[in-house]
Amino acid sequence: MNQPPSLADIRKNYSLKELSKSSVLPDPVMQFELWLNEALQANVEEATAMVLSTATPQGRPSARVVLLKGIENGCFLFYTNYESRKGNQLLENPFGAITFFWPALERQVRLEGKISKVPEIVSDTYFNSRPVGSQVGAWASPQSRTVENREALEQAEKQFASQFEGKPHIPRPAHWGGFQLEPDYVEFWQGRPNRLHDRIVYDKQETGNWQIKRLAP
Repeated sequence: MNQPPSLADIRKNYSLKELSKSSVLPDPVMQFELWLNEALQANVEEATAMVLSTATPQGRPSARVVLLKGIENGCFLFYTNYESRKGNQLLENPFGAITFFWPALERQVRLEGKISKVPEIVSDTYFNSRPVGSQVGAWASPQSRTVENREALEQAEKQFASQFEGKPHIPRPAHWGGFQLEPDYVEFWQGRPNRLHDRIVYDKQETGNWQIKRLAP
């Protein structure tokens, strides 16, 4: 039986592209959209998946993968149950971070900033665009709470599916909706040979302008 490789010996050398202050766009959201489009065109799997990091008021962090569902007015949108762990943390401590990693392109993007609820009409519009099964699931799942077993979830799903059957419209539950992160710090990372990676940072100033800097890897 083959022995698994030592974790300490697992590494990849990066060499696909390079990144410099002179090559990036002046606005980080535009630069992100450029990179995201390249990831989508390259058929990167789950290119819109991002790690959302939140923390309690005491500073205890937690992280999970969610999906980017829009970029509007410079903000990054995602949707969730407001009564979930992340929802409660964001209501208590409105600062967070999101991270994208596209290994096929040897790229990573980190964004930090304040997170707030989106207007209800925005949540309604997105909820109405979801498949019916996902809409029912938003009603059926008490996200992040302990449940006895999967059967209990499936039973709740059946109950809500029956409740809404035949109705032309499933309303959005009040406990479900969108958040938006307004970045004030954005870092673009491009893998380079010998771990001398390119790191270009956009740091928002009090004037509202972005200062672009290079960081050591």
